[in-house]
Amino acid sequence: MHFDLIHQDSETKARTGLLHTDHGTIETPIFMPVGTAGTVKGVHQQELRDDIQAQIILGNTYHLFLRPGTQVIENAGGLHQFIGWERPILTDSGGYQVYSLSGTRKIKEEGVKFQSHLDGSYHIFTPERAIDIQRSIGADIIMAFDECTPYPCEYSYAKRSMHMTHRWLKRCFEQMERTEPKYGYEQALFPIVQGSVYKDLRTESAETIASHNAIGNAIGGLSVGEPEDELYEMTDHVCNILPKDKPRYLMGVGTPWNILESIALGIDMMDCVMPSRNARHGLLFTKNGTINIKNEKWANDFRPIDESSDVWSDQVYTKAYLRHLIKSGEYLGVQIATIHNLAFYLWLVKEAREKIKSGEFYTWKNQMVKQMKQRL
Repeated sequence: MHFDLIHQDSETKARTGLLHTDHGTIETPIFMPVGTAGTVKGVHQQELRDDIQAQIILGNTYHLFLRPGTQVIENAGGLHQFIGWERPILTDSGGYQVYSLSGTRKIKEEGVKFQSHLDGSYHIFTPERAIDIQRSIGADIIMAFDECTPYPCEYSYAKRSMHMTHRWLKRCFEQMERTEPKYGYEQALFPIVQGSVYKDLRTESAETIASHNAIGNAIGGLSVGEPEDELYEMTDHVCNILPKDKPRYLMGVGTPWNILESIALGIDMMDCVMPSRNARHGLLFTKNGTINIKNEKWANDFRPIDESSDVWSDQVYTKAYLRHLIKSGEYLGVQIATIHNLAFYLWLVKEAREKIKSGEFYTWKNQMVKQMKQRL
């Protein structure tokens, strides 16, 4: 696995690249749809390939560990075989669940004890076990086990947590060295920068992560409630420290305008549940702004969902028809909305790549951010 840096924008830090994996080459910058439990909710794998044009998807270690369990996945020959997806997969180590399950977990130096949201059973994740589980799942890119701190977070807690994440990272790399991939293809470990919104902690963490010389690096602990200006400030600061010749993955981000602003700061990979989650509530992203398709104003609007769009062949579906489906509780409505939003995100990063190559990214980005923030 390796990364080729192809183009560098002259007015921003945006760049294009190619991340080569055994399951295919990923064009960056890229958005990665989230398939928490081995499925991007409501979307067939064929639609992911053909309509959405996803190059890589995510799975979640915590959820896949609980159900269906690693033994089932191993019996299937790994997650790619289990779900019928031949392109790259990335797995989150479960560190975000350490953050989100704050009421049912205990963090110690050894690892995290947590209670299953399914049946109340108790389990322990250590850095070593997180690596072993991800080996069994078989993702191409596996994430280091870390603690994602909340926002706001006291400086002293953020510092202690960051240092523990660094110690856990050392154990993750050691476990990677002790083990082998189970399915005959390479798996790469990405470490994660932490430090909340404190610049000195982010500096220390980014320098520590960079020193491991991993194939790629991630930025975690952002998009957890902090203002957008702090998200961008921390991202910009960390990108100035992380190696330029390695892909940078900003975890859990975000809105379409977050995506473009992050690309401008030097980010190569992003993921977020927002496009699929918002779709289930009838919120659609378009080039000209956000649509709440449940609103009465769309009841007799027989124009395409995104009129100016070459995003997806959704011109066969009108706003009025999609509103009818969503209001009626029809599964097809959620499916159409989800495919549209994900296709829009993938179209957006594809356009960003083209604009970076042509030297038009900065002007185009500023125009698109302004348009997309509108409520239609």
